[in-house]
Amino acid sequence: MSQQFFGVLFGLAAFMAWGFLPAYWKQMQVVSPLEILCHRIVWSCLFLALIISFQKRWGEVRSIANIPATLKGLVFSGFLIGLNWFVYIWAVNSGRVVETSLGYYINPMINVLIGYLLLGERFSRLQCFAVFFALAGVVYSLVTYGSLPMFALTLAVTFSLYGYCRKKSSVAPILGLFVETIVLFVPALGYILYRAIFFDTYFLNDLQLTLWMVGAGVVTSLPLLWFAASAKRLNLSTIGILQYLAPSIAFVLGVFVYKEAFTHHNLITFGCIWIGVFLYIWEPLLKNRLKNRLKNRLKNRG
Repeated sequence: MSQQFFGVLFGLAAFMAWGFLPAYWKQMQVVSPLEILCHRIVWSCLFLALIISFQKRWGEVRSIANIPATLKGLVFSGFLIGLNWFVYIWAVNSGRVVETSLGYYINPMINVLIGYLLLGERFSRLQCFAVFFALAGVVYSLVTYGSLPMFALTLAVTFSLYGYCRKKSSVAPILGLFVETIVLFVPALGYILYRAIFFDTYFLNDLQLTLWMVGAGVVTSLPLLWFAASAKRLNLSTIGILQYLAPSIAFVLGVFVYKEAFTHHNLITFGCIWIGVFLYIWEPLLKNRLKNRLKNRLKNRG
């Protein structure tokens, strides 16, 4: 019971932190998305290096570096998560917080499609309906606006592909993220130095913005540690429900705090996605309930 309790607490901490992340990036609106991304990579890498040093896990890092196939996979997943981070920061600081929440609502349905196309998994009936409603929402957005919600779709697809790559890898979350960020560390640091030498930059010239930039490493890495701790203690169906806390918080921030436009067309798009989300969540809950009933019957018979 205590394991589950702490698992829920860690899960809530992780997904709430990810949900409030737009508010963090908004503090650096005057900084270009690319510069914020580079600081996020550099300070995340350094923060993770401190944690790995504290945990004395450098031997594991060296063993990863000695396996070319694993290293190659982490290089690719590193570019995927880097692209995801860049698009997310860009979207938030250009007034698209609501669209980012749409992307992370769609994400599980993209996972289902990737499972079907790349892992040979089969749709259940409820998953079919969930994907159908998600696609209906995207198609409605295309018909209404004449364009696709590209920020949302890019976030959903890149994060799903990133999840697929990490699923194929047996590397622990902290070590994997460290290798991914160290791959991007040199170009990110190079860009920061380039900005500092040849252009005006807020880094080290504005104390408040400098602290926000350095803190990007902490707000990137800590939720991942909390998520890893939660995943060890909870079953996947519980984590699957908790994950919707993040886009829900982002949605509330976008509509009610940052006053982004939310028309009846947006409501229909989100309505379709929310129905898909409900069906996606309902399936593991239903399976869990049937499993518990079966256990109780067998116990009573015994």
